[in-house]
Amino acid sequence: GSSVDWWTFGIFLYELLTGKTPFKGNGNRETLFNVVGQPLKFPEGGGSISFAAKDLIRGLLAKDPKKRLGFKKGATEIKQHPFFDNVNWALIRSTNPPEIPKPIDLSILNETLKSSSVQQQQEKHSKQSDSSTGPYLDFEFF
Repeated sequence: GSSVDWWTFGIFLYELLTGKTPFKGNGNRETLFNVVGQPLKFPEGGGSISFAAKDLIRGLLAKDPKKRLGFKKGATEIKQHPFFDNVNWALIRSTNPPEIPKPIDLSILNETLKSSSVQQQQEKHSKQSDSSTGPYLDFEFF
């Protein structure tokens, strides 16, 4: 549902602004434990992240989906958050981004490099497929 989308948006913003994953553990089980049982923390010295940004992320990463920012009014609720005060939503589609990257000409790549890379990927996939879980990580729920 949409509450999962807002959670994901919160994770994305946290990673974008801190360079870290908020609930990361040393494996799937520990990460799940951190998501379920640990409070959201911002990195020490994270003074460059504004109060409004932290408040937005806290709202998006509320553990209870019914208390999560966006639960009541969806995107409208999020767009009204103080973090977005300087955004003119009516003109957002006509605004130019600060930088538009130039396209990369991939035709200059060496054919050997291309085929070698494809072959390596195929070998990697076939090795993963030979394991008992295929190309997926073994994951258990508690």
